[in-house]
Amino acid sequence: MDYGRLLSGSLGYTKDALWGEWGRWLILVLLSLVQTFTLFLLPLYNGYIVRVLAGRTPPPEVDDWGRLFLDGWKLNIINLIYLIPVIVVLAVFGGVAVLSAVAARGLDNPDVWASAVAAAVTGIAVAALVWVVISFISLLAVVRFAHTGSLLQAFNIGAILSQIGRIGWGAWIAAVVILILIGLAYTVATALITSLPVLGWIVNLFLGVVYGIFRARYLAAAYESVPARG
Repeated sequence: MDYGRLLSGSLGYTKDALWGEWGRWLILVLLSLVQTFTLFLLPLYNGYIVRVLAGRTPPPEVDDWGRLFLDGWKLNIINLIYLIPVIVVLAVFGGVAVLSAVAARGLDNPDVWASAVAAAVTGIAVAALVWVVISFISLLAVVRFAHTGSLLQAFNIGAILSQIGRIGWGAWIAAVVILILIGLAYTVATALITSLPVLGWIVNLFLGVVYGIFRARYLAAAYESVPARG
């Protein structure tokens, strides 16, 4: 896999989608705000991301609102189901931490809290590891859903693993690791920008859309690097 081409192509696509298309950019910012403040109950922004994940070129318009809503909810469902193992891990270790604190005598004893905190930290670490492992499957799953239009295809593990095999496990893992590193860099950058009064918050809204489209196009291009089957 040509990672340089993958990155440059995704950046070029993002530029074409937003730069000069100020109305589209603003609408997507507003949709992302609506999605956030409604706790993803109105996932119109996610619906647009599905169109990008589907590999549509040139960058799609923001239209057909009913389809945006339905596709956004399908993406919500897929992401939630793939997060279940992470939630279970957090719940188990969180429960252990709570029980350790409640069952122990003398809550003013530092040793009591030490064991509870250790359980909580361990749970977070294990959950993070589980999330990373699942990401190698779930990231391709959402692209497969977008390309096929079928919610069930996001859980066709056999077809997903077959597609990864054609891409190459090493190539796919490297592609995902690169995307995670870019995500971390984006998080650090937005945290720094947030320190700017008012302006930082506004800038981050627009950058969030940039990153969202770049990420979706990156995944779509990686998926399309080899023909899909089934």
